Amino acid sequence: MPRELKCHPGIGPTVAGEALTAADNFSARYDLDRIKGIFSRPQHALAGQSYKDKILVLNTAKGGVASAWMLHEMKARGIAPKAILFNAANTILAQGAALADMAMCDRFEDGDVTTLIPTGARVTVYPAEGRVVIED
Repeated sequence: MPRELKCHPGIGPTVAGEALTAADNFSARYDLDRIKGIFSRPQHALAGQSYKDKILVLNTAKGGVASAWMLHEMKARGIAPKAILFNAANTILAQGAALADMAMCDRFEDGDVTTLIPTGARVTVYPAEGRVVIED
């Protein structure tokens, strides 16, 4: 039975896909190999895993302006996540998501989103409504 999570209204289009989850932070600049489409920082919980077309579920955003424009660059090359869900985003990454037309939401009412959505779950993200539906 589908389960619905409420969050702060987000950015970007409605998207559906497979979750890739870690209780880790996110930097497009330092955590990713943007050519191969994988998490490349060896210390990251998702090291070696592909983020392409995934719904990333992570703790918080880190980094500055470079991370923001990198989201746009990743989307333009077709090697990007479909959405990023955070416990807490930052304004710089929110701007990057808007520029990239990438779905992004944060501040989930039910608690730590990294414990609410397991890796492999099918989810649909409705940013404008502040809603995420977990299909399985």
